[in-house]
Formats: sequence, C-alpha cells, structure tokens
Amino acid sequence: MNYKKRGDWAELMPGKKVLSQDDRSMAAEKWLLEELGMPEKLLNELKANNGIQLAGDRLRLALFPSAPYGIVPRYVELDVLHEDDFCLVVNKPVGMPIHPDGSERQDGTVTLDHAVAGYYQVSGLEIAVKHIHRLDVDTSGPVLYAKNRYAELKLNAMMQLKQIERKYVAIVHGVVAQNKEKIDLPIGKDRHHKQRRRVSPTGQHAVTHMETSERLREATVVRLRLETGRTHQIRVHLSHLEHPLFGDTLYCGLSEGIRRQALHGEELSFKHPFTGELLTVTAPWPQDMIDLYDSLKV
Repeated sequence: MNYKKRGDWAELMPGKKVLSQDDRSMAAEKWLLEELGMPEKLLNELKANNGIQLAGDRLRLALFPSAPYGIVPRYVELDVLHEDDFCLVVNKPVGMPIHPDGSERQDGTVTLDHAVAGYYQVSGLEIAVKHIHRLDVDTSGPVLYAKNRYAELKLNAMMQLKQIERKYVAIVHGVVAQNKEKIDLPIGKDRHHKQRRRVSPTGQHAVTHMETSERLREATVVRLRLETGRTHQIRVHLSHLEHPLFGDTLYCGLSEGIRRQALHGEELSFKHPFTGELLTVTAPWPQDMIDLYDSLKV
C-alpha cells in the first residue's frame, strides 16, 4: 500500500471502493479494516481523536503524531540497519541491555531503549520508544522498534503469531555430528540457580531449529532459528546437547577466546506492518566472534 507522509498524516488513495459510495465514511472504515488490515483498536482510537479525514480523492490518517519517548534520551552511537516511517532496526552491541531493570538508576547503565530515545532526539523526532522483541544482554544482533501506534499493534500481533523470523549464529564446543536438528525440549527455571534455566518436563514448550554451517577445530558454527522465545532458549538447548556456546560459563561453556557467549542475531525477517513488503535485515558479526572463529579454523 502506497502512501505519502505529510507531517502527522499519511495520505492514501483508496479508489472507487470508497469514493463511489454514498456513505464514504463507513466505506472508508470498512476499507481500512479489510483492505489495509488496520487493527480495529487503532481505528477506534483514530475515530475518537478525529484522526481519519476524507479530502477529495484522498484518505488522511493521523498515524504519525508526536509522542513522549517514555525514557530519558541518552546519546550513544547506534548502528542503524533499517529505518522508515514505521520501523527502526538497530544492531544491539554486546553488553548493552534492551531496557531498564532499575539498576541503571544506581550505576548509570545505558540501555538500548535509552540510546534509541537519544537517536530520535538528535534526529528531531518525538516518538515513543517501543521495542518489539528482546535479546540477552551479551547477545548482539538486530532489534526491531515500532515508530508509531500502527506499527506497534501490527508488529506485536506478528510476534504473537510467530511471523517475525529471527535467525542466529553461534560457535559451540565440540564437533556437531548432525547437519540439521529440530530441538523440541521444554525449558523451565533451575531451582538451584536463580539465573539459570534448564530442560524440564514441566517447563514451557520450546523449539529451536539448528543447522550445522561449518565444523572447526573441536568446535562448530551452527545457525539457529527460534520457533519459540524462551529465556536463554538457545543456550539451554545447546548445552543440553553437550555443545555449549563458547564463553557461556553459565551453561558449561569455557571462556576460551571470547568473554561472553558466542551468539549473534544474524538475520531478522518480517513483513512491513504497512506495505506488507517482506523485509530481511542482516547484522554483521561482531569482532569478538570473528576473532574466535579465526582462532578455531582448521
């Protein structure tokens, strides 16, 4: 669906399906729900705030109003992988949390949410900071943000329906024998360790798809796709298979050649929330994983 952005408004040309009807307002609402796929919740919000206008052959929607960041902006240089009027994808660096947990009030920790607010501010944008998914603090890779209410509702629905595909690359201990494997093992909390998770018959359903990419010296590069998104899912599943990630000391990996788990979000694929175009965003390997890989090459 094509549109033109004019300030707070998106202008569309819905055509005869709307314009030729006696009750154009009713026809426009039906078109927005059925043709555009607008969430009904947002349609009601726009109607309540006079955010839908018909002007000649154009339908105007107030999709881009200013909104408070919701978090204090902090400027940190960001690696922006993709940006448009609806979506922002940034490459999260190693060691940076996605969002505040309270501790940053004491130690000044800058989270990715803080940094995105800072990016919006220096770009002259007033946009609420809304991440759609998360990564562990020591996992690098692409993180998707919604830049308006429309995108937030659509992308959150996609996450619930598992329509946002996340692919990872990891370097694990040992030579993985199989080329492909579907790891379908439930994950629960570890009663003996507050931070750990473990494979448990009473845990939550968890599925990871693994494919061997390259066998190294007593190590393997594997690529993984998440079907579910449990805490530490990849780390728990790989450790259970006796192929823990390099650097993942919490799950029996050794800190050889890298100071954190050798896990990187390599690719993010999703349909654009407004146009429906399939977007695939890739993130380059961080230097510490490149160095580890080079040291393990046969």
